[in-house]
Amino acid sequence: MNELAALFLRAAFVDNMPLTLFLGLCTFIALSRRTGSAVGLGIAMIAVLGVTVPLNNLIYHALLAPGTWAWAGSPGIDLSYLALIAFIGVIAATVQLLEMVLDRFFPAVYASFGVFLPLLTVQCAILAGSLFMVERDFDFVESTVFGLGAGTGFAVAVIMLGAIRTRLSYANLPEGLRGLGITFIIAGMMSLGFSAFAQMVAS
Repeated sequence: MNELAALFLRAAFVDNMPLTLFLGLCTFIALSRRTGSAVGLGIAMIAVLGVTVPLNNLIYHALLAPGTWAWAGSPGIDLSYLALIAFIGVIAATVQLLEMVLDRFFPAVYASFGVFLPLLTVQCAILAGSLFMVERDFDFVESTVFGLGAGTGFAVAVIMLGAIRTRLSYANLPEGLRGLGITFIIAGMMSLGFSAFAQMVAS
């Protein structure tokens, strides 16, 4: 249990997708203008990563990994080269289902996403979660914890940035720093803070 808790915390803070690994910055910046849309994105990332990473783990180890087909008398079959296509298909189906649910039950949140909700299908942070799962050889439980941790870390980061940007909308900033200028500066400062977690683990 302690190992799973450590994995969750590492995925959320040490290997934070947008602030440590710099993945998914497109939606991270675009949907952090308001706290409401940032919360919606955070919940969506937790849901998508929490579903797709363990599901892709099952698909990979049941169908694609080397030696998987030994039970059928074909131990030499290696379909791991299809992993990228399979992972993207699972992610696309999950995002489509999420889009349908939000459109039906949470129209305000759905409207705040705009074009960025379908773009979660090709969001690099979501695909990276499944690729890291294969690279680090996680089992199903570890994949579930890692997916939820990575999604939680993304949610914490984007909600923090959204709250800061909401407060800064009332600030009298210099002309050159308004908009994306101050956003990139704040994101860089947040990245330095999250990088401290990695230094704490390494020391």
